[in-house]
Amino acid sequence: MLTWTDCSEVPGALKSVVTIGNFDGMHNGHKKVIATCVDRAKRQHVSAVAVTFDPHPRQVHRPEDGLQLICALQDRLDAMAASGLEATLVVHYDASVYSLEPEEFVVEYLVDRLGAVEVVVGEDFRFGRGNSGTVETLRALGRAHGFDVVMVTDIEAAEGRRWSSSWVRELLELGDVAGAARVLGHLHRIHGVVEHGFKRGRQLGFPTANLGQDIEGVVPGDGVYAGWVVRQVPGTASTEFLPAAISVGTNPHFEGKNRTVEAHVLGRSDLNLYGEKIAVTFVSRIRPMLSFDSLDGLLEQMDDDLRRTASVLGVAVAGRVDPQSVTAH
Repeated sequence: MLTWTDCSEVPGALKSVVTIGNFDGMHNGHKKVIATCVDRAKRQHVSAVAVTFDPHPRQVHRPEDGLQLICALQDRLDAMAASGLEATLVVHYDASVYSLEPEEFVVEYLVDRLGAVEVVVGEDFRFGRGNSGTVETLRALGRAHGFDVVMVTDIEAAEGRRWSSSWVRELLELGDVAGAARVLGHLHRIHGVVEHGFKRGRQLGFPTANLGQDIEGVVPGDGVYAGWVVRQVPGTASTEFLPAAISVGTNPHFEGKNRTVEAHVLGRSDLNLYGEKIAVTFVSRIRPMLSFDSLDGLLEQMDDDLRRTASVLGVAVAGRVDPQSVTAH
């Protein structure tokens, strides 16, 4: 998939079916809209193109909300590419965009730049200054400027709830990463740079990669999770997927105050991830965050965490590592 970050990168004489949205998290509802766009483009022998925005409009108009995107922009684009799009135009969202009247937006982006023959949107689609444009506005503009509009009705899960980014956030806050994955249609992941921590885990035989505070993506609720550490192998084009037990929380046994994300790669003492930007992918919640009466109680629970993590991920069980064998400093 091509990614354009400026309208000047869009080739001239392009003809396309276009879909528009924030696509935060690229959940199943988004995938249905994009699948419709791709199918319509194939039928008309034109390009399937999406328009998305960065930053998210809510981050611009309501910064006090502190909205954290479900996933990093690159993860969003990767998921969009996997849905069959040929190109995505990432529009930098600022006053030059949100001050446009609906017709100005349609002409500048859909007609003049992308050569839209059809536009595919969800039924709650709004656009233009003050979100004044609706699907009916878009249809009227389509009649005036030579494109059709296809509206994809909301799709619902078996329990009758609409697939949505807000639902994903609710599930993640509860620590239900498996439920979030069902709504998303893929596993949830976050990104961050590995920093030095207190090294308590290392001393106990559970060395961890500690993510810094600038994490991309929504961090799930406190607890211990089974998942994967994903890293680019230094000096190569290879990607490693490393099975991991992941701790999210304040480490109440040690009276911690700051919320952290720490990932222990099963059975590995030879990794030096300091300074690397890694991804942490969540598969299943193993247990809530707990405090223990004794260190022995904590160690017994952590041993069980490793066994359960290995079982969930379908990998060999690995116990504690020898603290003296840890190579990272």
